[in-house]
Amino acid sequence: MGWLSLPDPHLPIFIALSSIVLVLFLSIAAFFFEIVRKIGCKHSLERTDASDAFFEDPNSLKKVPCPSIFDNAEKYLSLIVPAYNEEHRLPAALVEMMSYLQKRAAADKSFTYEVLIVDDGSTDKTSKVAFDFVRKYKIDNVRLLLLGRNHGKGEAIRKGMLHSRGELLLMLDADGATKVTDLEKLESQVYATGKNKIDDKSLAESSNDIRPKLSDIEVSVFGSRAHLEKQALATRKWYRNFLMKGFHLVVLFTAGPGIRDTQCGFKMFTRAAAKKLFTNIRLKRWCFDVEIVYLCKRLNIPMIEVSVNWTEIPGSKVRLTSIAHMLFELTLIRLGYGLGIWKIYT
Repeated sequence: MGWLSLPDPHLPIFIALSSIVLVLFLSIAAFFFEIVRKIGCKHSLERTDASDAFFEDPNSLKKVPCPSIFDNAEKYLSLIVPAYNEEHRLPAALVEMMSYLQKRAAADKSFTYEVLIVDDGSTDKTSKVAFDFVRKYKIDNVRLLLLGRNHGKGEAIRKGMLHSRGELLLMLDADGATKVTDLEKLESQVYATGKNKIDDKSLAESSNDIRPKLSDIEVSVFGSRAHLEKQALATRKWYRNFLMKGFHLVVLFTAGPGIRDTQCGFKMFTRAAAKKLFTNIRLKRWCFDVEIVYLCKRLNIPMIEVSVNWTEIPGSKVRLTSIAHMLFELTLIRLGYGLGIWKIYT
C-alpha cells in the first residue's frame, strides 16, 4: 500500500499571498488605466479650446483677446516664460530679456518680438511684477496670461505656446539660468535644419512658385546642459546623482535615445512644430519635456540638441519628492501612448 502524501502546510499561506499580490497588481493597473483614461478625455475637450482666454492691458484697462497658434504669425519671435511664485527671480530675468530684445530690434528693423509670461496660479506678487513690465513695455511686446490656479509648468508652457504670435517660439525659465543670448545658437540650428527641409520641399513641389516659409517647416531645437554633467556630478550629493541617473535610465526607456538632456527649460520650436506638439501634449507638470521628445519622434519632427550656458540659480522648486512624481508621469506616457489611449493628432 502506497504512502499518502500530506498537503504542504505552507500552501494556504502561499495561495493567500499570491491572491493579495494579484489583487494589488490589478488594483494598481486599474488605477493607472483610469488616470490615463481621464487625462485622455480631458485633453480631447481642451486640446485647442481658447475661446475664453484673454490678456489684461494695465494701461488701457481693457481685455485683449488671445491669439491662436492656428493664426498666421504676427511676430518673428515669441518668448514663453512660465512663472510660479517667481516675484524674486523674475525681475532680473525680464530685465536681461528686454535689454537683449530691444537692442536687437534697434539693430534690425525686421526683428519683432513678444515676451509672454504665464502666471501659473502664483500666491506671491509674481503677477504684479509681470504687470509692471507690461505697463512699461506695452502689451504688444510683453503680455501676461493668468491661469488662476496652479496647473504645473507643462500646462503653463502649453497655454503660452497656444497663444503666441511668433514664427519661432522659445520656452525659457523665469530664473534666467540660461542667458537669453543663447537663443541665437538655437535659432541658427533652426535655420540650418529648416533651410534643408525648405529646399527639399521646394524640389518636391517644383511646379509651385510659392516657396514655403520657415514657420511652416517643423523643427525643434533643445538647449542642453549635458556638457556640464561631470561638473554637476562632482558638486551634487551622492543620492541626488543616484536618483538622477536612475531617472535618466527611465527616460531612455520611455522616450528612447537621441536627446541627452530632456529637462533643460530652454527649447525653440518653429510655429508649425509647436502647433503639432502643444495640441497633443497631455502632461501638465514635470515630464512634459519627455513627452515632447516622444511626440517629436512619433510625428517625425527633427530634433537638434545644442549646448547652452547654464548657471545654478537659488530657489529651485525641484525636490526629492519631485522624482517620484516624474516617475509616475513617465509611466503614464508609456501606458497612454503604448496602449493607444492617447491619440496623436496630425
